[in-house]
Amino acid sequence: MTNPTAAMLVIGDEILSGRTRDSNSHHLAGELTRHGIRLMEIRMVADEEADIVAALNALRDRWDHVFTSGGIGPTHDDITADAVARAFGVSIDVREDARALLAAHYQRSGQELNAARLRMARIPEGAALIDNPVSVAPGFTIGNVHVMAGVPNVFQAMVASVLPKLTGGAPLLSQSLSVLRGEGEIAEGFAALAAEYPELSLGSYPFQRNGAYGTSLVIRGTDPVQLEAAMKKLTALFGETA
Repeated sequence: MTNPTAAMLVIGDEILSGRTRDSNSHHLAGELTRHGIRLMEIRMVADEEADIVAALNALRDRWDHVFTSGGIGPTHDDITADAVARAFGVSIDVREDARALLAAHYQRSGQELNAARLRMARIPEGAALIDNPVSVAPGFTIGNVHVMAGVPNVFQAMVASVLPKLTGGAPLLSQSLSVLRGEGEIAEGFAALAAEYPELSLGSYPFQRNGAYGTSLVIRGTDPVQLEAAMKKLTALFGETA
């Protein structure tokens, strides 16, 4: 069985300006790998509704799942929920179950559920809520799109809530060998090994350590037997470990 695929859409001017470093894509990639879902593409877009809609429609048509981060907070520039509703051609409004979650949370904390905070209860028609045990304001899933907060600890909690509900595949395994040789020196033999194992993914990544140049050779796949066999041949080809 072929593993399911996924893409991520990172939304926010603060990411594209360099003001905020994106850590959510790194976290998602690791979690999806463990769950047997292949992350195939990551895009970043600004807080522009038309651009979010276009990117989202392109990704959800191509991949099995799309995960978004950012733009579902209480301020005027949090427009992701509206963009998702537009992409799916559905209405969006305050939903009672989401409003009730927020009302109870702010009552417990002695704060007012004002109009700005109520924006976080606006959910596209037909979506299912994603639990947020950190700050209560929910994300949501509609179709194959999972809409999550940009704050890293909230995003991570939402990923943990969603992944058990998704069908994964065999975990993606990897092994690596680091050699004190340049890519040009190992390319021919490495390409031949890749051709011998078409169901595995083989990649080379140059490095510099303590003034020495080398290459990390990485083999990835879902079949541990094939992975082990390919790794033995790789070690026989290039021998030393850096």
